[in-house]
Amino acid sequence: MKVNVHAVNFTVDKKLVDFVQERMDKLEKYYDRVVSSDVFMKVEKTSEKENKIVEIKINVPGDDFLVKKQCKSFEEAVEQAAESLERLLVKRKEKLRTHI
Repeated sequence: MKVNVHAVNFTVDKKLVDFVQERMDKLEKYYDRVVSSDVFMKVEKTSEKENKIVEIKINVPGDDFLVKKQCKSFEEAVEQAAESLERLLVKRKEKLRTHI
């Protein structure tokens, strides 16, 4: 799957990009027709500790899914967003099966 990582207001390191790629590749076992995904990472300038925002948009034929999570670390936010996407993809797959 093609994963585009976009860092807003900071530079992203290779380790984080590899983590995101690896986690996004795991989504293909839930729904194998994912075309591409865009991962937007932002750092909010606030005094709160949970200032890391991750938005993941994935493209599947006929639909786009967008999940947004805010956490203390990017890894935690990516993990939570990916879990939400897993549920969405499973739901989508089940919906398609009922229409066949």
